[in-house]
Amino acid sequence: MTTLDHDTFASPRVSTRPALATRLVAVVMNQWRFWKNRRAFYRLGELSDAELHDIGLTRADLSVAGGLDFGEDRTRYLGSIAEARAAGAEAAARMVG
Repeated sequence: MTTLDHDTFASPRVSTRPALATRLVAVVMNQWRFWKNRRAFYRLGELSDAELHDIGLTRADLSVAGGLDFGEDRTRYLGSIAEARAAGAEAAARMVG
């Protein structure tokens, strides 16, 4: 038996380590993104109504997003609202012009 043959029997334990490390990094990154988005959501509450209007949101949108479950991404919800509003305004402008 050569050294090469011996190492091939021990490799299954080594091959699972990168997958575990990748999952761990993914979990940490998801938690970081969740925390960062949560902070961004609370900063939106500090904006004036005019500033919120500039980005396509209202205070009512923030109130609705605040009522979502803890694990849901509120910024993603608000982004979809702003995109829908922008698409509606663009469609309305096409009909007029």
